[in-house]
Amino acid sequence: MLKDVRATLGAALQLGPRTEGLSGSTPLLGNLPELDSMAVVTVIAALEERFGFVVDDDDPLSEAFLTLDSLTSFVGYKSQRIG
Repeated sequence: MLKDVRATLGAALQLGPRTEGLSGSTPLLGNLPELDSMAVVTVIAALEERFGFVVDDDDPLSEAFLTLDSLTSFVGYKSQRIG
């Protein structure tokens, strides 16, 4: 799932070849200049579309966007809830 989340993130942020350099421990918020508050909305929409879930207002997004691993865990959790 990490690979799919990384690809979705990279496409949403238009990171191009830099996407492959993202590992699970890569910090996201505050580390990727492309990931500002407006881009978070774009990434969330891309993840919702790709994985078929809906982000709720009370979901802990600041925690989800700490690292690529935490974002992958969040996507996994949300995906399991729809199944």
